[in-house]
Amino acid sequence: MSIRPAATLALTRDSENGIEVLLLQRTWEAIFLPGYYVFPGGAVNEQEPECRDHAIGVEDSDISQTMSLVGGGGVDYMLAAVRECFEESGVLLALDKTGKLIGADHPVHADRDALFRETICLADLCKKHELTLPLDHLAYLSHWVTPPGPPRRFDTRFFVAAAPEGQAASHDGEETIDHVWISPAQALAEHKAGQRLLGLPTIRTLRVLCDFNTTSELMRYAHANPPDPFPTDPWPAIRKGKPVLLEPNAPAYDEAVKLDPEGAGSVQAQITPGEPVEVAAGVVRLTAPNPGMMTGPGTNTYILGFDRFTVLDPGPADEGHIERILEVTGGAVDQVVVTHTHLDHSPGTRLLKERTNCRVFGWPAPEGASQDRAFTPDDIPEHEELIATEAGVLKVLHTPGHASNHLCYLLTDQDLLFSGDHIMQGSTVVINPPDGDMKAYVESLYELLEEKIQFIAPAHGFLMGQPEAVVDYLITHRLSREHKVFRALEALAPVTLKDLTAKAYDDVPAAIHGLAARSALAHLLKLEAEHRAYQTGDLWHTKRPA
Repeated sequence: MSIRPAATLALTRDSENGIEVLLLQRTWEAIFLPGYYVFPGGAVNEQEPECRDHAIGVEDSDISQTMSLVGGGGVDYMLAAVRECFEESGVLLALDKTGKLIGADHPVHADRDALFRETICLADLCKKHELTLPLDHLAYLSHWVTPPGPPRRFDTRFFVAAAPEGQAASHDGEETIDHVWISPAQALAEHKAGQRLLGLPTIRTLRVLCDFNTTSELMRYAHANPPDPFPTDPWPAIRKGKPVLLEPNAPAYDEAVKLDPEGAGSVQAQITPGEPVEVAAGVVRLTAPNPGMMTGPGTNTYILGFDRFTVLDPGPADEGHIERILEVTGGAVDQVVVTHTHLDHSPGTRLLKERTNCRVFGWPAPEGASQDRAFTPDDIPEHEELIATEAGVLKVLHTPGHASNHLCYLLTDQDLLFSGDHIMQGSTVVINPPDGDMKAYVESLYELLEEKIQFIAPAHGFLMGQPEAVVDYLITHRLSREHKVFRALEALAPVTLKDLTAKAYDDVPAAIHGLAARSALAHLLKLEAEHRAYQTGDLWHTKRPA
């Protein structure tokens, strides 16, 4: 699938209560994220360069360098942002022939629908009305690439601009069905309360806007702090003793860039059980010898400290793995912290406890055949409790979904998240009711975005950079499947779980529809909790049965 260039414009205005931003609600008939509130924006089209003669204030070479566009074309993204904003919200950032920002009574507003229908292009619109487009009124704010999963993917540049006075915003009635001026903080609060649907790039941008009291402050910040570019260059590493070049989407890429910033090619691009790897200051990864379909290369144990050690997830009850932990630490293990009690994560705790008398942190096992019911913690840490280690302070984060007792641990000194099975590399995690909870999982993913995280250290796989993009992929994947489950429910209701699974997972081999049915059930239970699905006996409905 090709990734189309796109641009988005966040329009802001000052109010008595601080900054307000314009959000538009997507139609409920949209293929992806129906009903979500977004900023005006869309794809860059091939006619954008024709409008360059009507743009002022910014040289393409300068903005392209700021946006890390080697071949140029930065101005075209800005022109697309201006055009899409006019089409979708009715607000046009343009100067009349006297050099003044146009107002609500300018005749160009009569051509909004023609621009939307593509019977006139932006260049002809500017020529017809003698307009110029002051691109220096826009500031480059962020960059986002849609993760794999949705039916369309975009390489989107986010811009911000002050809304021109006198023009009134209005949704177009087709692609957008509502609009609102709202403070970023209120929008985020309503989203958290389930009252307003927001996508991850929108949430991230709103969080940035929350830091400013006025639009002028925001614009000064955005002009002075363009976002870092996404990594695009191959990176040298070693695999099976031979030098290789890793592409940016390779599993080991982010780890190689972090551990070998000079590109000397010294980082291993494969995980070898029993081989310690220092992934951060005072943090060593030691992978257990339990590779498999569900565990990838094996379960990662993380050893934190320099002289006295904290062991995170000792893994399965494997004597050889425990001996390697004791070798690496010299037996000086003071404490163990556990993410959850699935059988590949916590059983090794008992062996370490017997050998070192360490203190154990974690939550007891819930009911279930796959749980380590013998796990007995000394401390049951609360959400946001702090645990001291020699490598820094661990912040405890309760992240249910994959398991009701799942905890992530954030090494706050280094912004490193130990994600357990909440976030895995290379695959999505299993959400298996009743202990697995899809609604809790998605909500706790969103909550992780409120933490300052630079890298994710998963229980299976390499270090992962671009944490917001990683979380975006997971949420996008789940919501895309949920949308398909709901469409299947609408088409078939009343329907059994088996028949719904066959339709909603028609892209999955029939041989694993039994496993897919567990995921479908997790989605249905989430929809039920949101009053969008109802169950009676073996049948599922879209409306509450009489």
